[in-house]
Amino acid sequence: MNTRDLSANAPYVPGRGVEEVARDLGLDPEELVKLSSNENPFGPSPKAVEAAREAAESAHVYPKAAHADLTEALAERWDLAPEQVWVSPGADGALDYLARAMLSPGDRVLVPEPGFAYYPMSARYHHGEVATYPVEKADGFAQTADAILDAYDGERIVYVTTPHNPAGTELPREELVALLEAVDEETLVVADEAYGEYTDTPSAAGLLDEYENVAVTRTFSKAFGLAGLRIGYALVPEAWADAYARVNTPFAANAVALDAALAALDDDEHVERSVESAKWAREYIADELDAPTFESAGNFVLAEVGDGSAVAERAQQRGVIVRDTGSFGLPECVRVSCGTEEDTREAVETLNEVLADLEPGVEA
Repeated sequence: MNTRDLSANAPYVPGRGVEEVARDLGLDPEELVKLSSNENPFGPSPKAVEAAREAAESAHVYPKAAHADLTEALAERWDLAPEQVWVSPGADGALDYLARAMLSPGDRVLVPEPGFAYYPMSARYHHGEVATYPVEKADGFAQTADAILDAYDGERIVYVTTPHNPAGTELPREELVALLEAVDEETLVVADEAYGEYTDTPSAAGLLDEYENVAVTRTFSKAFGLAGLRIGYALVPEAWADAYARVNTPFAANAVALDAALAALDDDEHVERSVESAKWAREYIADELDAPTFESAGNFVLAEVGDGSAVAERAQQRGVIVRDTGSFGLPECVRVSCGTEEDTREAVETLNEVLADLEPGVEA
């Protein structure tokens, strides 16, 4: 017996964990600086930690099927009806829900290249087919409606990432509106705003009252610091919001994550601190790293270093973990997450030493 043909589904390659790297290097995990996975260096809100501890005491009880408390809080935050909020296990789960709701076998989706690997993976899991549009380094990874529409051929779903991972660029609001106006009536534009808290650009959620062909995905993994609990959501037009009940996995969002996310929403100070720290780190990396960087609106910076794999490997040997972006089709780059001030300074210093060692004619 065999599985169906999964050869088109390349496995998702995450950044290596601290414990894994520390074990390989024979180091204490506390000695390492990990800036490879765009995590919040300040961790979750203390309010979220306390809520998670309390929720764990009732972990033998199923969560509310409709995730009512978090759903209502998010609806209030975004000025939407509760049914327009689709809570999910991570933003990845929201992408799956949208694919379940929209894709019939053989339907095509359009994804950015480079971009988040899970867009095509989710589409193929749901028997969709995948086409790509370029987000090109030569253009500074600029995102425009015209560039997307040049590749568009009536796909059922078009994915845009703003801020984009791994480049950090944004799709301006006017470009998103132009895209929504230009695509077919039955094409859904999914605006992935996983890093939306880090930018001053208004969310696409503000377009939901006007357009029925846009959905927004967001996560608690980044600015809210709850990556390990896997909790996210989609915001959808009211016209088809009731599809959630038909595509939602029963009890998919766990009770601990739900309560932690609800508490995290109530700690604006923690999020503001995280966002301001990321702004400082972005500027510091861009100013002090001895390599060209791309302007970012996320909690990371993409740098062109020549041989990304070699730079990432040598930095790791010196205790600093950054993301080799070869899996994004950018082997000449590394992505550096925004850390605390201390960790960011150490990472830049280490990367500069590695870059100097790797210069032609310089013995490493």
